[in-house]
Amino acid sequence: MAGPNATDEQLAALNHQYGLDQPLWTQYFIWLKNVFSGNLGTSFINGFPVGKLILQRIPATVELALAAAIIGLLISFPLGIISALKPGSFIDFFTTLFSALSFAVPSFWLAILLILLFSLHFKLLPPSGRPVFSEDPVGHLKSLIMPALTLGIAMAAKLTRYLRSSMLDVLNQDYTRTARAKGLSESTVVIRHAIRNALIPVVTVFGLQVGDLLSGAIIVESIFAWPGVGRLTIQAIGWRDYSILQASVMFIVLAFLMVNLLTDLTYGLINPRIRYD
Repeated sequence: MAGPNATDEQLAALNHQYGLDQPLWTQYFIWLKNVFSGNLGTSFINGFPVGKLILQRIPATVELALAAAIIGLLISFPLGIISALKPGSFIDFFTTLFSALSFAVPSFWLAILLILLFSLHFKLLPPSGRPVFSEDPVGHLKSLIMPALTLGIAMAAKLTRYLRSSMLDVLNQDYTRTARAKGLSESTVVIRHAIRNALIPVVTVFGLQVGDLLSGAIIVESIFAWPGVGRLTIQAIGWRDYSILQASVMFIVLAFLMVNLLTDLTYGLINPRIRYD
């Protein structure tokens, strides 16, 4: 920051400005106090408040994460349920192949492939950027499709595999056989008994997938020039702006913890018996 030719006086002034001349425990408690008061420091590069920079980027990251989660759920639910109901069929083979390929393909490779196909070859979608929704809603939604697909497909692969496995296990349980023996239709057995109980482990996996979603967003946002927290994190690493980097990591951790808390609360909605455990 001070440069290679800085004098001792300049270095001392810089250390005093950032409190680096204080004992480590004092620095820690000062930092903790500032965090709880909403002061995340200032950027070393441009001098802007870090909290303001993070807040400006959060909507883009949340929008991308929600879109990716919706895509992942829309793909995984029908594939996982149908493949479990028809094991050994073509749809089951296709689901297994889709999950295996999606596991093997890195997100950055898939992102580049989507850009080559839909931007350069077919010229259907913009390769990067995020237009303001109020000014260009169609362009905004188009720019969201490819980054959301990149993250959503990776999430769908894992959710599909776990949902299929959980459904197969539930369909072989005694209470499912009893429901069939009572004369209930197959659709009633699946919807009222099988799916609801099969969702419990899937919800757990979904909560854990948020960590992969946020970490994957760091790469995907950089590839598609999506102005979210992930891209800001990569920029902060290149700038060596530790204040921004620290705040970005804090946001990712807090988001992960919050989603897992909501996941735990969701168990009671799926299975009321869990509320009393």
